[in-house]
Amino acid sequence: MAKAARRRFTAEYKRRILKEAERCSRPGEIGALLRREGLYSSHLSAWRAARERGELAGLAPKRRGPRPRPIDARDRRIRALERENRRLAARAERAEALVEVQKKLSQLLGIELPENDGKR
Repeated sequence: MAKAARRRFTAEYKRRILKEAERCSRPGEIGALLRREGLYSSHLSAWRAARERGELAGLAPKRRGPRPRPIDARDRRIRALERENRRLAARAERAEALVEVQKKLSQLLGIELPENDGKR
C-alpha cells in the first residue's frame, strides 16, 4: 500500500472554493460542496481567516519545515577561507610527499643532498 501524500491546494483553487461557499444560501449546500470536493470545514475556516488577514501568500500552500536563514556575508567569507585553507593544505601535503620521493630517489641513486637545518 502506497503512503498517502499530503494534499496541496493552489491559491486559485482556494479562491474558487471560497467563492462557491459564499454563494451557498440554502442549508446543506456547503456540506454538499465540501463532500463533492473532499474537503473539511476546517479548510474553509483557515482559508477565510487567511483571506481576512490580508495575507497575499495566505492562500498559497505553505512550505513546511524551518525557514531558511539568509546567509551572512561573514559566514560566506569564512566558508571561502576554509575552502582555500583545505586546498592549500592538500597542495602542501603533495609537495611534502614529492620532497620525500626525491629524498628516497637520491638515496637509491647514491646522490648526496646538502643538509637542511630549517633554513632555505
